[in-house]
Amino acid sequence: MFARRTTPWPLVALFTAGYLPAYLLPTTVGRLGTSLSLTATQAGAVGSALLLSSASAGFVLASRLPRIGARTAARAGLALAALGYGTAALTTTVWLVVAGAVVGGFGSGTATTVAATRIAAERDPHRASTMGLLSVSALAGAVYLTVPHLGPAHGLPLAAIALTALAVWPLTGRLPGGTAASPAAHETTVPLPRRRSGPVLAATVLCWSMAQNSLWGVSGRIGLTQAHLGDAALGAVFAVALGAGLVGVLAAGLLGSRLGRAVPIGAGTVLIACCIALSASATSPASFAAGEIAWNTLYPVVLSYLIGLAASLDPRGRWAVFVGSASSLGTAAGPLTGSVLSAEAGYRGMGLILGAGLLLVAVPMTAVALHTGGRPLLPGAVRRRGGTPAALVAATTGTPSGAVPEVGAAEQPVVEIPVDAPAAAVQRAYDTAGPRQAAATPGSGTG
Repeated sequence: MFARRTTPWPLVALFTAGYLPAYLLPTTVGRLGTSLSLTATQAGAVGSALLLSSASAGFVLASRLPRIGARTAARAGLALAALGYGTAALTTTVWLVVAGAVVGGFGSGTATTVAATRIAAERDPHRASTMGLLSVSALAGAVYLTVPHLGPAHGLPLAAIALTALAVWPLTGRLPGGTAASPAAHETTVPLPRRRSGPVLAATVLCWSMAQNSLWGVSGRIGLTQAHLGDAALGAVFAVALGAGLVGVLAAGLLGSRLGRAVPIGAGTVLIACCIALSASATSPASFAAGEIAWNTLYPVVLSYLIGLAASLDPRGRWAVFVGSASSLGTAAGPLTGSVLSAEAGYRGMGLILGAGLLLVAVPMTAVALHTGGRPLLPGAVRRRGGTPAALVAATTGTPSGAVPEVGAAEQPVVEIPVDAPAAAVQRAYDTAGPRQAAATPGSGTG
């Protein structure tokens, strides 16, 4: 009988609250500039400070979370998010807005850290992360469609983030707590596994995320100045692109582990590189729309597999936190990188540089996915030392199903059989221990 898979809704909600600020960053930064009379560089700096604060939460809490407890950390993070973003939404004093964004960013990063750590411990981390991406994409799309009708105030997207944090708060009661005396408190002494694969994945995800957000930061200017779209048409393109992102998340959920992780990550990144080059070089509305929509369809697909891959490197979730924080750093650096590259090389040159960079990072990311092999994808699968579930090996090599014991099965005793034992003793040991134990015992041959 197969175990029934359940969706960890508290983790999905916490994931949504933590990721929502990054999804709303374009409208948040744009409204800060217009409402508070900030320059584009100043407004972008506020957004970068928010994301840097969010990333720092992951690096600070990764090793301390088992001792603090998931419930306590999640509630503290949501409280900081509600307080920080709420303060920034209700004031027009620039320094208070900046301070609120930084405090709220640390709270969002804390929520993301807890969600990533707990998702890594799930039986199917890819399913949980996919549901989280679907939730945050749907909520961000609703905000993008609603906020423009409520006025140009800078506080509207910030208020949406604060209200989301408050709405998620009641669900934290289902998260486990932690005390200094609990076994989880001693897990921080366990060394990090995958000491080579983890840093490689974190570094490449940082570059991967920076490339995505380099284009996202200047997409509006490309559409207006190079593709000759009007404001209304540009908004329609972005709305369709958000809808395509939802389709991409659903496709990732349906695809699941059928192709493993290496193929979606490697091939998906190559296709994203082509989409970025197409969008950046577009000179017509059709080509620009095609590039943006295709890119937004593929981006969440690859991201969901990267999150699942990071979760598979350490069941305690430490690599998932570090990789997520590295992704936040790349997100924070993306708008500035896109602005510099477009100013120096033009939009077309920027697209080619970003596309070439993505092709380069696709190689080590795919190599990590192939090398680690991920976590067992079948209930009862037994992991080999090399990372491949033994149940999968048995299924592909014709091994009888009885040769692979299920997890938790009682161990059979090993019976020692002397070399000179008579045939009757060998037969009795064979009948008692079973064919595999008798065959594996030294000296159990027939000679």
